[in-house]
Amino acid sequence: MNSHPLISRRRFIKITAVGTFGVPTVISSNVFGANDQVTSGVIGVGGPAKSAGGTRKIAVCDVRKDKVRNYLQDKTVTVYTDFREILARDDIDVVFIGTPDHWHAIPAIEAAKAGKDIYCEKPMSLTIKDAREMVKAVRRYNRVFQTGSQQRSAYGGKFKFAVEMVRNGRIGDLKRIHVSVGGPSGPCSEPPEPTPDDVDWDRWLGPAPWRPYNHKVLTKWRAFRDYSGGGMTDWGAHHFDIVQWALDKDDSGPVEIIPPNGKDVQHLTYIYDNGLRVSHRSHPFGGIVFEGSEGVIRVSRKVLETEPAHIMQKPIGPDEIHVYDSTREGHFGNFVRCVRSRQKPVCDVEIGCRSVTVCHLGNIAYWLGRPLKWDPAAERFVGDEHANRWLSRSKRAPWKT
Repeated sequence: MNSHPLISRRRFIKITAVGTFGVPTVISSNVFGANDQVTSGVIGVGGPAKSAGGTRKIAVCDVRKDKVRNYLQDKTVTVYTDFREILARDDIDVVFIGTPDHWHAIPAIEAAKAGKDIYCEKPMSLTIKDAREMVKAVRRYNRVFQTGSQQRSAYGGKFKFAVEMVRNGRIGDLKRIHVSVGGPSGPCSEPPEPTPDDVDWDRWLGPAPWRPYNHKVLTKWRAFRDYSGGGMTDWGAHHFDIVQWALDKDDSGPVEIIPPNGKDVQHLTYIYDNGLRVSHRSHPFGGIVFEGSEGVIRVSRKVLETEPAHIMQKPIGPDEIHVYDSTREGHFGNFVRCVRSRQKPVCDVEIGCRSVTVCHLGNIAYWLGRPLKWDPAAERFVGDEHANRWLSRSKRAPWKT
């Protein structure tokens, strides 16, 4: 892996008064002309990122031939199997990362070094340490990074309005929050199978431990700990992200995580520094439930409702708290606008890091089966070195960050 930024002739270095992080800012020439289209490459042709919305897609990369077959006859798009070939191109401004979770951190960090802006699908990382390293790289090279937690921008603004109602005290003092998402991932014991000719299995595994091919691993990888955190990081990266937003904790997190014990604790519970408890539990409504001293807010992608009903009938006033509004431009549109303006997008890398950390903390508590104390400033467990070993994973050579 090249450890230095891949700066091209087309992408020039604009040395402003040395930036916040003490390095030149690499800025694409495209950001200076509103009529110039932002060009993109897609790494991992799956999920929402494959659309590369608002950009001119000129390159794609995937280790599965079936994923890129439709592009092979498209003369405007070049197909690769090695993401580094996309990063080395002079004519690509941004990359969209839609790989499995264990392949998020390395391409994102290398893209930052190469002077590319980054849209990375959620969950942002496989581990807490990877998420923090992504933040460091994005800040070091002054990149724009959007995490694909699109509930902040989409679904008719339901989540944004719910957050603003909570922030403005529409349900009184917040007492408890319930989040309904899937559970943690687990170990893999799937038997070996012949590797299909159209899959580069070694490259698909990448930094993960080597294991023989199995079609369930390839297609159901979220279930397995080596590649994903399961439902906790999949849907959790959406719903816990909204909880963090509502609590104004985009730069912090909980201080204690208590797994269920079958006795006095029935559900995984997070405790924040103000004593607020957030529980991971299934409930008929699904989505997120905010309980307050004067009412309840329930929000999902399909429903926004309150008790009493009049709570949501009054718009947020001009003198009340308003959060970042990207609902009109959408999540991709917000990213592209920020690529041009060099502003932070609605789900900036630090926000993505903190939200996925909440999910990872829950998984670690489930896996270890005991209460954990967390220092969100130091990003370490308090007095528990065994738990701290779960902050990172070893990576298979040569895929190191």
